Amino acid sequence: MSHIAPETAAADELASAKLLTASDRCDSCGAQAYIRVNIGDSELMFCAHHGKKYQEKLATVATEWHDESARLLTEV
Repeated sequence: MSHIAPETAAADELASAKLLTASDRCDSCGAQAYIRVNIGDSELMFCAHHGKKYQEKLATVATEWHDESARLLTEV
């Protein structure tokens, strides 16, 4: 029987909570979001197209940039 330390379980839960899912939608067009941008306490989500389109402008103010658009190349 395996035992997961509370710290590991909490870290795993936090990591999975940060992953984008099919229910996360682009704030610009409503497509599936693959990019999440944090600006202070606010969060924006974008499809790969709009994330790349606004990346240059948002990069100057973003406090976190989470990009999962590489999943588009590996999903079947």
